[in-house]
Amino acid sequence: MLDQAAATTGEGMVDRFTVPLLTPFEAATHLQIPERTMRRWLVPDPGHPALVHSVRPEKRGWPSVPFIALVEAYVLRALRDLGLNPRAIAAAAAEVRAEFGTEYGLATRRIATDGIDVFIHYLDSDELHRATDRQIPIRSVVEDYLKYVTWDDDGFAQRLILRRYDPAVAQVVIDPRFAWGAPIIEPAKVPVDAVLGMWRAGESYEVVADEYGLSVDQVEALVRVAA
Repeated sequence: MLDQAAATTGEGMVDRFTVPLLTPFEAATHLQIPERTMRRWLVPDPGHPALVHSVRPEKRGWPSVPFIALVEAYVLRALRDLGLNPRAIAAAAAEVRAEFGTEYGLATRRIATDGIDVFIHYLDSDELHRATDRQIPIRSVVEDYLKYVTWDDDGFAQRLILRRYDPAVAQVVIDPRFAWGAPIIEPAKVPVDAVLGMWRAGESYEVVADEYGLSVDQVEALVRVAA
């Protein structure tokens, strides 16, 4: 069994499992899914745990989604995009958690190996989206999603590259070790909001790029998404 305690945090780090970093709206925006979908995943069904973990917010409207939950939702989005219906997604998530021996099974490295076979099983059994002859494409799609996740030595997710930006131009990541989980541009570790704030204040791409040590192409890529 993977040890959550060993993977939680070191001194001065944000606990990936228990510290809320994002609101459901922010998480949905980063993952490019409907907010109602994200909120549905955060709510447990009668007799079943929620598909995505959450933490009670300090105040109404404050963040309730920890980093590990963001990765869980990212994996669920991959299954959703493959065509699994909500019932099959819930069943696959439950099997992964039971098989891996951790409630955070959707956010462990094993999801990139053992978990793919679980997902293929549920796709094969889905009458509306049979996948018997599409196992290689399915594996490729899931592996493509998971290459944007970085795992720590204990096997838990520790960093997520946001696909909504163009990683080839501006690699934007959420890493709870930096900027309290706000999206940052690597390798400069510059918060995206800081770049966009300067641009919205009327500064040119060139001035913004020079201020933060970025290229003009990187600034333009961020602005395209924001716009």
